[in-house]
Amino acid sequence: MEKKSFTFDEIKQKLVNYCVYQDRCHAEIEQKMREFLLIDEAKEEIFLYLMKENYLNEERFTRSYIRGKFYIKHWGKNKIKMNLKQKQISEKLINMCFDEIHDDDYTKTITRIYEDYSSKQKGLQEYQKKSKTIKYLMGRGFEYEKINDIFD
Repeated sequence: MEKKSFTFDEIKQKLVNYCVYQDRCHAEIEQKMREFLLIDEAKEEIFLYLMKENYLNEERFTRSYIRGKFYIKHWGKNKIKMNLKQKQISEKLINMCFDEIHDDDYTKTITRIYEDYSSKQKGLQEYQKKSKTIKYLMGRGFEYEKINDIFD
């Protein structure tokens, strides 16, 4: 199948729409641009335009990503951080944006998931239930220390 070719302005508009639909990070724009086989100068120009017009804002992306993954998907900070690093977001920016998650919400979420999951473990000794539930929470990206704090 032949690839349709677009003008520079059409590509630029497509990337604007891509950013408007949902906050994006640089790596996602980079990936999207590969589909259009642009020369480096054109990529550069589009990047600068998207940033200048505030379509592309890495901090805003990071903040909305953190809110979504925590408040909607109920991921812990470790899993969120790992996924943001895969999107080439710097650790410094990630840590700065974690203030999007309120500490009491974090504790409540761990407690709620713990109780939900634990209550579904049937026919197990208490310690087996506890260790299985801790493993589950860690798999969702919650820190061992934070999980343990809930029991103390």
